[in-house]
Amino acid sequence: MRVVFAGTPEFAATALQRLLDAGHSVPLVLTQPDRPAGRGLKLQASPVKQLALQHGIAVAQPRSLRLDGKYPQDAAEARDALLAAGADVMVVAAYGLILPQWVLTLPARGCLNIHASLLPRWRGAAPIHRAIEAGDAQTGVTIMQMDAGLDTGDMLLAQALPIAPDDTTGTLHDKLAALGGQLVVQALQRAAAGELQRTPQPAEGVTYAHKIDKAEARIDWSRPAQEIARAIRAFNPAPGAFSQLGDDLVKLWRCEIDSKQSSVDGGCGTILLANSDGVQVACGSGVLRLTELQRAGGKRLSAAEFLRGHDIKAGMMFETAAP
Repeated sequence: MRVVFAGTPEFAATALQRLLDAGHSVPLVLTQPDRPAGRGLKLQASPVKQLALQHGIAVAQPRSLRLDGKYPQDAAEARDALLAAGADVMVVAAYGLILPQWVLTLPARGCLNIHASLLPRWRGAAPIHRAIEAGDAQTGVTIMQMDAGLDTGDMLLAQALPIAPDDTTGTLHDKLAALGGQLVVQALQRAAAGELQRTPQPAEGVTYAHKIDKAEARIDWSRPAQEIARAIRAFNPAPGAFSQLGDDLVKLWRCEIDSKQSSVDGGCGTILLANSDGVQVACGSGVLRLTELQRAGGKRLSAAEFLRGHDIKAGMMFETAAP
């Protein structure tokens, strides 16, 4: 099948590679414009663009696809490229631009989206983060026929995936990216055979995975230890959970619930013990043991390594709320 692909990050690049491996013809890729990245803030191509160029695929990077918007020339050039590609279908994965109606209806088979949740739960920008943060037992991937709404289109394929107790957004992302690539190839196979059926999303069970705000990653130690542990996993690898300890901003990457201590003396955020096993901190209920930490400008370190370079003692306190 002749496929135009629209996507930007690694999640999308995984799907594009699977489409190429399956033998689909990809004459055109749409991806976000190059962005400054790294300490030197040099322009960097997206993972999807890098993969497309490796395979000699034409790349378009419009700032908008709205013909009546801020960048009409970009949209017009993208329209010309799409028309020239003559694709049967567009596959979209974490692209980052809203597709106007003219794009949705341009390919004969429309636009299929790879969404990293079991719709209608966690529509929106950050479904992986929100599933972990909420303590969901499972998530999955839905292949959806796109419409003008926010992840409201008919479902074509879906497959569940359990969330492991130690999954972070990073590890779960990789599992879902692989599953998404597998499912979209299956969807195109069924579409070619006339076996793809559309199922409207149920009206019940709708939740929205709002975009992550960095301020959310500041830990509120008055919350229960279970909730804080989920937040630390959800914000790993980005934006990274953090808390202020004296003059130091400390990023918190891994932790464990200390099941041996259900109640403690001392205020929320109080360090109860600091040794090679971790840094024990009192929470609103329960105790959390921090096992991987990072000082601003430093490296991610195990608790034992971190404590060798930082004088942390029982009785010290993490700030309990944003200043």
